[in-house]
Amino acid sequence: MNYFNYYTEIEDAFIRRRGKHLLLSPMDWALIESWKAMGVPLHVALQGIERSFNSHDAKPRRRSVKTLMYCQEEVEALFAEWFDGQRGAATTTPGADGADGDEGGTTGANGHAATKAGADDGLPFPREVIGAHLTQCRAALERTREHRAILGGVDELVEALARTASRLDELAADFTRTARPSAEQLENSLTDLEQLLDRAILAVLPAEHLATKRAETAEQLRAYRTRMERTTYEQTLENLLAKRLREECGVPRLSLFYL
Repeated sequence: MNYFNYYTEIEDAFIRRRGKHLLLSPMDWALIESWKAMGVPLHVALQGIERSFNSHDAKPRRRSVKTLMYCQEEVEALFAEWFDGQRGAATTTPGADGADGDEGGTTGANGHAATKAGADDGLPFPREVIGAHLTQCRAALERTREHRAILGGVDELVEALARTASRLDELAADFTRTARPSAEQLENSLTDLEQLLDRAILAVLPAEHLATKRAETAEQLRAYRTRMERTTYEQTLENLLAKRLREECGVPRLSLFYL
């Protein structure tokens, strides 16, 4: 399936069943990231959302559903059933990326329309949109690098920002001159760069500050912890913490999903 459909299909299904067109919270996006990292197929996640709302709608005097966390238990129970059913079957390791066929167009986190399957050399977004995104990311990285270098000199994060900006130049040039570029390969490269930046952020921030931010993030998830599997909780906690730290340090998201 289209990589970007995983996020937007879940968002669309949740908003449709919720009945109110409100944006997902950072906690909701972190949960979706956790499901994708766990290998929850899209069709399983969507079925879990539908079942959760069906059960909710059958209850008298029901409260409104405010978060995707409401569906978490049902989605992961279905995933466990699905995973057990795959054992011994002649299939590859379960993963969200290959679970479903391509389904039309979609939009990224900032509303850019994705192309239909097979359009624009098979890319999920028009080439000019992807190229502009890479250029904007490089500029944002350079601004953060310059600002941080002025304030505190060169540290591991400043060096990582410079390396990432240089690598983005190479990726953008390669993307431009390639007749049929691979969105999957580009996304993998961007993910590697994001992980490089995340490691650098953790290396330069004081331990006390990290502990405080982790505690604040854990408090944000406290109401949901007892309803979450341990692995899901830990992954969601790490996703939310990383998001907070990136924003604090002025580090942009590079993934094509955020263009």
